[in-house]
Amino acid sequence: MSTPDDLTIDYEENGILTTKQLDKVILSKGAWTTIIFRYHSWVAASESYSEDKFTIRRFQKRNGEYTPRSKFNITNAKQAKMIIETLKTWTDEK
Repeated sequence: MSTPDDLTIDYEENGILTTKQLDKVILSKGAWTTIIFRYHSWVAASESYSEDKFTIRRFQKRNGEYTPRSKFNITNAKQAKMIIETLKTWTDEK
């Protein structure tokens, strides 16, 4: 049986770690688990990893196993900061 702590977005293809997880925060646990990951993508053209990227993933737990159901990718720090500022503005309104 897996747990949210076991979930990762590391992905290897042809011996190269093409998605390299750097960190994660579990936002919610249960039948539906939500996790935000910080990661790098392998850029074949430059043979190096990208700048930090972020993704929010939702997993559904069935029969003790987690299945990915949806994701939202945040492709750069600028976009992440815009999301942060927007959420901060909305939450500070209350």
